[in-house]
Parts: sequence; structure tokens; C-alpha cells
Amino acid sequence: MLEFDSLNNGFIRRRCPNVGGLCDQVGGCCDYDNRVSAKKGFGPGEQDYGYVEVRPQAHMFWWLYETTANVTSITNKPLVIWLQGGPGSSSTGLGNFGELGPLDENLQLRNYSWVQDVNVLFIDNPVGVGFSYVENHSAYAKTNREIADDLVKCLEGFYEKRPDFLHVPLYITGESYGGKMLVEFALELYEKLEANNIESNLKGIALVDSWISPIDSVSMWAPYLYNIGAVDKRGFEQIKQGAEEIRTALEEKDYSLATQKWDELEMIVEYNTYGVDFYNILKQVYFSTGKANDFDEALSTLMNGPVKSALGLNATWSDPNGEVFEAQTCEFMKPVTTIVEQLLNTTNIKIFVLSGQLDLIVDTPGTVAWVDRLQWQRKEEWKNATREALVVNDIVEGYKKVVGKLSFYWVNRSGHMVPRENPQAMRAILRSLVKDVRLKT
Repeated sequence: MLEFDSLNNGFIRRRCPNVGGLCDQVGGCCDYDNRVSAKKGFGPGEQDYGYVEVRPQAHMFWWLYETTANVTSITNKPLVIWLQGGPGSSSTGLGNFGELGPLDENLQLRNYSWVQDVNVLFIDNPVGVGFSYVENHSAYAKTNREIADDLVKCLEGFYEKRPDFLHVPLYITGESYGGKMLVEFALELYEKLEANNIESNLKGIALVDSWISPIDSVSMWAPYLYNIGAVDKRGFEQIKQGAEEIRTALEEKDYSLATQKWDELEMIVEYNTYGVDFYNILKQVYFSTGKANDFDEALSTLMNGPVKSALGLNATWSDPNGEVFEAQTCEFMKPVTTIVEQLLNTTNIKIFVLSGQLDLIVDTPGTVAWVDRLQWQRKEEWKNATREALVVNDIVEGYKKVVGKLSFYWVNRSGHMVPRENPQAMRAILRSLVKDVRLKT
């Protein structure tokens, strides 16, 4: 049981009667004596963190939360990487405190933290995001492949620091643009594993409301908003026209223009809906500002204050980083569905796709469209497969469709941030993801 006070980042470390050591456990006994090189970070639980110079003048920050599950060794539980979206948003900030870490942004213990089930590795990615930094602006990653290269280098650096995780089952998860980044990361990692150029135990990936096929997402904005009554016929036509302009730019391979048109289309949507929240259509927005009540400022104060101090870091935490986004201008609207197809056709890893029903930015109809269009060996079987209910504690939390290593989850009562908005469903999906089952291709 944790008690709160002003010491030790607000948490008293209690002596664990089972191991005779100090314990920050949240729900179950820790394995204190089996820790390799963990140290105190911020908040409860054993943590580790550090930097990897992934390229000259490019430094990537990682932050490990060791599992609080009741196990004899933390390595009995999988390692799960979390990548935030943007590109330009921080995993250590938004992902950790905003969605799935042991503490929320108000420093309250989270009832449903991933750390209760698995070891979680937050990576501030691409370089320049969060506590990651570059010494020169020319070091920003400019392509998805460069991001994948950096992530592989970061993972190698992590394993050097924590060799106890080398053979632990690894799962890579990400949200929004994080999903787009992770598919190329997973493919490159798998290819290096096959060539015996790296040690790891990659088992699966999870794409949470991920920006895999941008044109499919934006093409459904007009009908989605029209069918929920957020726009009238005039608004529908304006948004539809904007999406067609993006499609034309993509067909002409003018990717910079496509990103510009996407930005313009977002403004068209905001104008016609009086500021609908792109990440959850049911969120209240303020008419005077057109924005929902968020915690960006509070999170920045937390990260650049108590967290930075506790971790002993010199870098200034940044989220969002507009320069990181600008460096990806020509990549932003490109699809990566062919990479998902490669993962399906050439690897043996699990692929989970999640979609929150209230998300607009990466809407469910658009996600269903690109998933159903995937070219892989079991495409026909997928087409005819039956969708089942996702039931948690006798409540229908969504739906699932599973064929071989591909699983699709429709998540009820959730927008873009599934771990935050429907943590019960997310826990069930996470546990299914990390359940080690041999799968046929």
C-alpha cells in the first residue's frame, strides 16, 4: 500500500515483508531482489531511464516502468513499448501521465495502468520530442525510415543498459502517428532479427487509432460528421471537396501540398462544426475559444518541474514540437498500408488494430476501409469472418474480429485515446495481445 507525503517524490517506500526490501508496489508484491539496475524515477515503482545517441547530435530518451505484477521476476512479464503520435507528442508525458502510466496528470494513482500487467518502455520519439533532443536542427528525422532507424538504435542502446530484457517477449504499441512510425520500426527490427543483426524477442504490435492510411481517414470525415448531425449538407460538401483536393495531391505525389490541404481541411471542419473535438466528438468545447478543456499547460509544468528535477535531466521537455512535425511534412500524408501487408505476409508477429468509435481524426469507417483492403494470404477468410462482442465484466465494451495473427477491435465509449477513455476494454485487449500463442501465417 502506498502512502503519500512530500518525500521520495511524494511516495513513501514501504518495506515488503515477502522480500525484506523496500517496495513501491501498486497491487501485488514486487521482486525487489531481482532488479538488475533499476533506480527511483518519479512516482511509485521501480524505474530506469536514459539516453541513446541514435545519430550524431541526435539523442533519444527512454523511460522504463518495471511491472508491479505479482511475479518472482519482472522478466516473467513482457516488455511493451509505447510510442506517442503527432509527430511531435511525448510518450513520457502524454502517454505516461495522460493515458497509461501508474499516475495520471493530477498525480493520482491510476486504476488501470499497463504497468500492473507488463513492463512499459516509453520512448520520446522522434528526436526532438519530449526529453529527446537534437544538438542541431539538421538532425531532425525527415522520413519514416529515419525514424525507424533511430528507434532500432534506441532499442539496441536500451538492451545494452538492460540486458535482462533481451529475451523477454517484446510488443510495440503506438497511438495515432505513433502507429505509423511503429510499423516501419517493427519491420526493420524483424528483418534485422532474421539476419541475426540484433537480439530481441519481437512478438507483436498494436496500432491504436493509427494514421496508417490518411486519405481513408479524411475521406470519411464528411459522412461521419453528417451522420451524427455535426454538419449540414453545405458543410458536408465543403469537407468532401477538401478531402478530394488532398486525394488529388496524393495522386500527383505532391506530399507537401497534401499536408497543407489537410491542415486547411481541419480548419474547414472546425468552422462548420463550431470546434468539434477531433479526438472525441462527444467532448464539450468552449464556444468562445473553440477548444476542449485539456491539460497541456498543466502537463508541461509537471514535466519541466517535478519530473525533470526527479530524473536529474538537463533537457527541456517539449510537447508538441512543431519543428519535428515540419520535418515530416512530406511524410505526413503518405500511407504505410504496404508495410502492414509486409508484416502480415512475411513475419509471424501478431498485429492488433484498435479503433475508438468516437474518434474523428482517425475515424472508424476509414480504419475499417484500409484494413479490409489489405492484400494478404487470408484476405478472403477475413472478409467472411464473424465479428464477436468484446465483453468485459459482463459489459459489451466493443467488438472484435480475429483471423490468424490479425485482430481488429472496435472500442465503445472511446475516442482517440483508448487507454485513457476505455481502460477496461484496453486492459482486456492488452492481455490478449501479450498472451503468447503460436500463430500460423
